[in-house]
Amino acid sequence: MSGAYVVGAAMLPMGRHRTSSYAGLAVPPLVAALKAAGVDRSEIGAVYCGHAFGGMLTGQRIVKEIGIGGIPVVNVDNACSGGATAIQEAWKAVGSGAVDVAVVIGVDKLTQFGGGTLPLVEEDPEVQIGMVMPALYAMRAQRYLHERDAKADDLAAVAVKARRHGARNPYAQFRKETSVEEVLASRPIADPLTLFMCCPTGDGAAVVVVVSDAVRRRLGVPAVKISASVLHSGQVSAGFRDMLRPEITFDSARDAYEMAGIAPEDVDVVELHDAFTIAELVYYEALGLCPVGESAGFLRAGRSTYGGDVVVNPSGGLLSKGHPVGASGVAQFVELYWQLTGQAGDRQVEDARVGLAHVTGGGISGLDHGACTVHVLERV
Repeated sequence: MSGAYVVGAAMLPMGRHRTSSYAGLAVPPLVAALKAAGVDRSEIGAVYCGHAFGGMLTGQRIVKEIGIGGIPVVNVDNACSGGATAIQEAWKAVGSGAVDVAVVIGVDKLTQFGGGTLPLVEEDPEVQIGMVMPALYAMRAQRYLHERDAKADDLAAVAVKARRHGARNPYAQFRKETSVEEVLASRPIADPLTLFMCCPTGDGAAVVVVVSDAVRRRLGVPAVKISASVLHSGQVSAGFRDMLRPEITFDSARDAYEMAGIAPEDVDVVELHDAFTIAELVYYEALGLCPVGESAGFLRAGRSTYGGDVVVNPSGGLLSKGHPVGASGVAQFVELYWQLTGQAGDRQVEDARVGLAHVTGGGISGLDHGACTVHVLERV
């Protein structure tokens, strides 16, 4: 594999775009990303579109609006990891020399469901007895409070940090800061989780342009290298499930660090999958940002925000930015591209050189998660 680089990135502000089609959501950031990269549509060798609920030929319906046709357009459904999996497909295509320019689109429109929890596959036995994602993460949170030196205030503090970061992000769905007291007082969802401890649903789209080293040098625009791209599926196991040790993330992170030739302490900025506040605390440990068992203290000491060891979710994360499933993994890439090229405005992480993106996807009976992607990006 030769190098693959991100040279252009754009996204739509996350929110409730009820009157927009999937093409209506994705075309504006698609045009903006190509313009930022200085790439003409005639140069594109392949398009990869990550989504979960867009239906058949979502990518083709989007790119036809700007006259792209005749090239491979691949649609990727991998639950919340769909957009990040599409990025890996682009990374492989460019790194192998199959194409010189690939475009990745992440898009989803969750307002089409009218509210409530996301629909899961009814044939799954846990879904049949009532499993929904807030319940799964509530069980993780209960276990965390039982096993760790932590309390509900720590779960709330994650949301406080996310809202504080998101207040600086014009693309975030929630841009108002909150307090621990407000988070704890918000509507109960699944004990101990309250409304503000859960990410909002919504609509959104994000696009990145991935190119070879030769194209990067010709374009002469700000670029970041994809130094590692790892995708794991869940390992089937019956019976007891350690809800505080998500093996799929531990394994993906380990492999990504090895591929990139770095250690966790080398990472300056992280965008991780904080669909619920408990997830962020668990993933601090799984990504090696702190030792196992010490995530609550890591948060309390301010080590995961500006001025700490590493800035986690400067975008506001899913908790503040929103989680339009297929778009989220690509939106993480957009944020990291902006951070590593000094284009993040008021939320810029000082001298950010190495970034990590992490997203998991899908709840399936017998699996930790259905998919997990971890990418490492480095400033060129």
